[in-house]
Amino acid sequence: MQPSVLSSQPSVNKPVWSGHSCPLPLFLLLLLLLTLPKPALTQDQPIALKGGKLLTITHGVIENGVVLMQGGKITAVGSASSVNVPAGAQIIDATGMTIYPGLIDSETHLGLTEIEAEAMTNDLVEPSDEIMPHMHTAEAFHAESALIPVARVNGITNAIVAPESSDTLPGQDSFIQLAGANATEMLLIRDIAMPLNFTGDQRRNKGGFEKHKFPSTRMGLAAQLRQAFIDAQDYQTKWADYERKKTEAAKNSADKKEEKKSGDKTAQATKEKKSEPTAPKRDLKLEALVPYLEGKKTIVLAAESSSDLQTAVSLANEFKLKFVLNHISHSQTVLDYVASLKVPVIVGPIYEAPKDDERYDAVYSLPAQLYKRGVKIIFASYNAHNVRNLPDQAGFATAFGLPYDEALKAITLNPAEIWGVADQLGSLDVGKTANIVVANGDPLDVKTDVKQVYIQGRAIPMTNRQTRLRDEYSK
Repeated sequence: MQPSVLSSQPSVNKPVWSGHSCPLPLFLLLLLLLTLPKPALTQDQPIALKGGKLLTITHGVIENGVVLMQGGKITAVGSASSVNVPAGAQIIDATGMTIYPGLIDSETHLGLTEIEAEAMTNDLVEPSDEIMPHMHTAEAFHAESALIPVARVNGITNAIVAPESSDTLPGQDSFIQLAGANATEMLLIRDIAMPLNFTGDQRRNKGGFEKHKFPSTRMGLAAQLRQAFIDAQDYQTKWADYERKKTEAAKNSADKKEEKKSGDKTAQATKEKKSEPTAPKRDLKLEALVPYLEGKKTIVLAAESSSDLQTAVSLANEFKLKFVLNHISHSQTVLDYVASLKVPVIVGPIYEAPKDDERYDAVYSLPAQLYKRGVKIIFASYNAHNVRNLPDQAGFATAFGLPYDEALKAITLNPAEIWGVADQLGSLDVGKTANIVVANGDPLDVKTDVKQVYIQGRAIPMTNRQTRLRDEYSK
């Protein structure tokens, strides 16, 4: 039996104007109404999903289970006999359904592109320079993208939004939720990580020799990246020195006031010789690199071939960068080396064809090969139009040796842990955000149809442009 789809959304309290008692001019009143932020949508009524098969991720499978949601959070998870459903709760009969946490895509271009062939709809990358760490995907994110509803109807509730990979340092990623009244609500973490791409595609050597510009070789890419981080270290030192001198100046000023009171004129004259320090000129490009040099944020290190991988890792280690690996689809010959790094790896899309010198299943079996070596893996679609295929990638990997439970964790709990949101997402646990999927089958089976998605405990409309076109032309 399919769960019923909520016929109405929870009520939202309208903003009430309670300011100055004098009447405002009409045009000002209209302006205020247009610019007032929309209130966050909240789940007012408790909702109980009852009778389904629960894939909790962290504490096994519960047959004939109940998930209770209230206030946008999971408030109870357990067997039907052990969970007390409060009076007034909306009970959804999920008998025969599978219930699992919302899926997390670890690299997409959602909100940065709409129609690939139309340049006006693309904000994928800033092509004017290769080193652009001060670019922020959050500032280009288009919350109204028609591709977002397409993604979430297959159970994806959260994603990393990243720039395209044609620059070595193309800008900083954002972590989003695939529902909200506007971009502010959907952007959960701004500047969560930054890609460092070293695949060779970043070389400026296209269009004939006369059009080449630096860096047109891998040597140039490495040299340019090294110089950028050295400059950032120098910038970091200058600002640390300025802050130290500023603190000293403030202390001297306090001492001077105390000496004036005590009448110590000699000490006072000595202190007055020390003037306020001048702040260094701000450089947004270098400033953006400092948190990564300090290990406060994660670099997403992308390399495909074995030689590129080792060069990129060497560069990251030179500057003590904290990183996860990405795009290592053709590095099978150094997987033991990858395992020795003890860092997570983003894999996908695993439909990529093997190189001429690789086995037919080299890319398909990569997730299993990494898992066998103790590497934590997560999946990504690297796309905007095909994010919905994320669970299919995980399912495909199970056919080539990846254990089922690990495949499911790679699109739920593992990414939540790697991106620092495991206290909120990634499993069906009490206290976590109620991002929940109800489907008529296994999440990794391509035949499964998602019946309902809940984000922050709210039933999300299971429609998008594609479903509307299907319904229109299948009459």
